[in-house]
Amino acid sequence: MSLRIYNTLSGQKEDFVPVQEGKVGMYVCGVTVYDYCHVGHGRSAVAFDVVFRYLKYKGFDVTYVRNFTDIDDKIINRANERKVPWTEITETYIQAFYEDLGKLNILLPTQEPKATENIQQMFDLIESLIEKDMAYELDGDVYYAIESFKDYGHLSGKKIEDLEAGARVEVDERKRNPMDFALWKKSKPGEPFWESPWGEGRPGWHIECSAMHRRYLGDTFDIHGGGKDLVFPHHENEIAQSHGATGCAPVKYWMHNGFVNVNQEKMSKSLGNFFTLRDIYEQCDPEILRFFLLSAHYRSPIDFTDQILEETGKTVHRFYDFLETAKNWESESSTSVPENWKESSFLEKFETAMDDDFNTALAIGHLNDELRWLNKSLTNLAINSKEAAVNEFAGRLKAFRMAVETLGIFSASPADFKKRSQTKKIEDLELDTEKIESLIAERNAARAAKDWGKADASRDALVAMGVTIEDTPDGTIWKVK
Repeated sequence: MSLRIYNTLSGQKEDFVPVQEGKVGMYVCGVTVYDYCHVGHGRSAVAFDVVFRYLKYKGFDVTYVRNFTDIDDKIINRANERKVPWTEITETYIQAFYEDLGKLNILLPTQEPKATENIQQMFDLIESLIEKDMAYELDGDVYYAIESFKDYGHLSGKKIEDLEAGARVEVDERKRNPMDFALWKKSKPGEPFWESPWGEGRPGWHIECSAMHRRYLGDTFDIHGGGKDLVFPHHENEIAQSHGATGCAPVKYWMHNGFVNVNQEKMSKSLGNFFTLRDIYEQCDPEILRFFLLSAHYRSPIDFTDQILEETGKTVHRFYDFLETAKNWESESSTSVPENWKESSFLEKFETAMDDDFNTALAIGHLNDELRWLNKSLTNLAINSKEAAVNEFAGRLKAFRMAVETLGIFSASPADFKKRSQTKKIEDLELDTEKIESLIAERNAARAAKDWGKADASRDALVAMGVTIEDTPDGTIWKVK
């Protein structure tokens, strides 16, 4: 099966045929850096990280561009609120972006341009549109004339006449059409600005992405991604201005990830159900969040609840329990992996799922099935260690590891993941580790003195704290349930 991608522009799945054979150009709208990333940003980043990973898995040479919007009204307002330079705001939140997204095991894109690094490229586009009478200047502001582009609204399915009817009364009545949007904004007193052919000003939001993807990927490239909320007006406007300037469609395949809901309601600050990634990391390990975000198809809405996170955590722990056991088996076994390991039936099912518009939900379903087989086989190997059985297990384990690497999950070592998990539980329960160690010492001393009553009392005290213990040749170890 060849790779098929759902194209928002056509409203259907299409066979993926890149502009240039063997190569893929992909642009994904990044964040406006004025605040910490929220779970919606996390979902988009994870979704397109997997697209990036899988395209590379398929053998494509991928150029992946993800931008930073580092000049915007929100940035300026935040800087004014805090009485700091606007550049301090952008630098702070770009650093926070890397910290928070890094915990989700997001690969770095090929290019990460900033809007402010591409001002000249914006000038070039805007001047081209003005020359074609598709844009016009009004006392230092430059607007795109949407009626000059006959296909305006094709991506979102909106009609210009409907947009006009629903438009609010515009402050600037000089515009040709109330829906015309700003390409360049005349600067207000105290705002950052750049010298331009139209005076001091700064770019409009939409022109930024057109300038950046044209610079790094050319006039026409393969995939443009982003959240569903960007379909209109942002991506609609990108098409209009890019197509208007170059005369060709900028993108072959438009991809949009679904919304994140919280307890079946759309996440929003006004509803009080808004969570940053940092908020969520206080509740669960980033590994669990990534697995959760991939457990639904990227185009589907996903419901974020405490119960679902808890169930996801249990699933992730089951995988890590197996990976820990498998690692021990691999260290004890000198068996080589068979040459035909890529012919695994599991890997074939995994690829079929991913070839169907990157269906990670189905791929994870196959992972769960394969986990059951691997666990059962690992148990049987303790009884039957014949070469054929060992080789089959080794081959399917390698295929399993390749699949999870392609999805970017279970990236930590089992020991590190369990250590993080235990530390988090200890903090959440506010356990006194010195008290735990003291009770274990008391129990061991009582056992040595054959004072079984006192030993049992110490053990019961530990159980009451949620602590389980295990006596090993190297001493007593403990963990939180």
